[in-house]
Amino acid sequence: MAVPTVNANAGTAVTGDDSSRNYRTAFIVITTLFFMWGFITVLNDILIPFLKKIFELNRFQSMFVQFTFFGAYFIGSVIYFFISVLWGDPMSKMGYKNGLIWGLIISAIACAGFYPAAAIKEYGLFLAMLFILGIGFTLLQIAANPYVALLGKPETASSRLNLSQAFNSFGTTIAPIIGGYLVFHFFAKIGAPLLNAAGKPILTDTGLPMTALGVQLPYLAFAGIFLLLAVLIKCTPLPLFKSHEQIEKGIGALRYPHLVLGMIAIFVYVGAEVSIGSLFINYAKEVVSLPEITAKSFLAFYWGGAMIGRFLGAISLGDNKSQTSMYIKMFITAVLAFLLIYGIVYFESIKSGNAFAFSNVTPFIIFLVIQYAGFIIGKSHAGKTLLVFSMIVMTLLVITMATTGYVALWTVIGIGLFNSIMWSNIFTLAIKDLGQHTSQGSSLLVMMILGGAIVPLVQGRVADVMHGYHFSFFIPIICYCYLAFYGWKGHQHKKAIA
Repeated sequence: MAVPTVNANAGTAVTGDDSSRNYRTAFIVITTLFFMWGFITVLNDILIPFLKKIFELNRFQSMFVQFTFFGAYFIGSVIYFFISVLWGDPMSKMGYKNGLIWGLIISAIACAGFYPAAAIKEYGLFLAMLFILGIGFTLLQIAANPYVALLGKPETASSRLNLSQAFNSFGTTIAPIIGGYLVFHFFAKIGAPLLNAAGKPILTDTGLPMTALGVQLPYLAFAGIFLLLAVLIKCTPLPLFKSHEQIEKGIGALRYPHLVLGMIAIFVYVGAEVSIGSLFINYAKEVVSLPEITAKSFLAFYWGGAMIGRFLGAISLGDNKSQTSMYIKMFITAVLAFLLIYGIVYFESIKSGNAFAFSNVTPFIIFLVIQYAGFIIGKSHAGKTLLVFSMIVMTLLVITMATTGYVALWTVIGIGLFNSIMWSNIFTLAIKDLGQHTSQGSSLLVMMILGGAIVPLVQGRVADVMHGYHFSFFIPIICYCYLAFYGWKGHQHKKAIA
């Protein structure tokens, strides 16, 4: 990949201390975006049970939330890819800064659209706004990821990306807690109750009436935040990057078998992770009769596990001079991250009048120990760690289907810890040795976020046929079987097919 040139907004090079300050400001602003789209993406897991009750949807119909949102990623990425191949990279023409601004404006419009959707109680309009939101996030993803990588020295690019992704995971961790509290508790007390077909108020599992304001006010707030960030980026003198890399016509990257197999791996990974998170609140009610307000606290540990694992993965798969020092750093990081998640859950639960006891999450410590052992067995190798973690997840899912109650619930929660490193490991293995086709290969991998649209829909349909979510978990088992194969043999580099 060609080395980009760096220019300031005025067109002159940014050097010395001014460059460092410019980069620091830019990095903070962009990392805020990572946090925000992580937060809103997982807020879909709160939106699903809300819409399921409001529109009296079955399991299959409720999963159209994820189908629409992640389908937008696929369609947006495909459009962007073909424009790049035929006419050149749009981001290079408009600039990363303008790409971020347009992505934020589109996302703000989508969030504002939730207000009329809830006011007229129209499921199709909710889905339309989710699709537009997905398009906005696609543009943000395309602009923000390479932008972070370019904000500083090339040798520290991975460090910056890992830090930004960690904040993305922090957003996915607290979204169920804050979002669930706002939708099912705080705003449930405000406004006129929504009525079902029989004219009776629709209630949360705790007996509170559900109101349109439950989604209108949070998403209006997000619209305002996105517009504020757009103005901030517009007014902040951020560096501009222009790449001299020429995009070849044709789809040469598809001649590499390890990339093609990696595309499938991204598809099933994103699909399985999103599907499990999407059905979790409804499954918690099914298997242990947890109300939404409590289930969303447990969901935070599913997504929080991904945050912990990414921090540990950054340490384990990084450049470590001493293994002893590495394991100590991993242990301290895991403990601090776990306490952070529990602290957030606990203080939020006090506000809702039902303190979340520490004894509720002691099983999570067992999974932390297993994850720690998995990193040791993986020996800082991306493929081997992917294989080990995939096999652990398959074991957890088998236990889920073979048991009931809190054992089944906790084996699902524990999966989040082992999902953590999969995206980065698959992505790195898939683009290895692509040379001039690296950018094209990266675009193809981003398209495979489509799995987040398809797999939840499939599992939702299977759950309807089986009259419950419990035995539908064989769908993600199939996904993780493939991931184990990719970590074992599928990622191995082979010569390009002529």
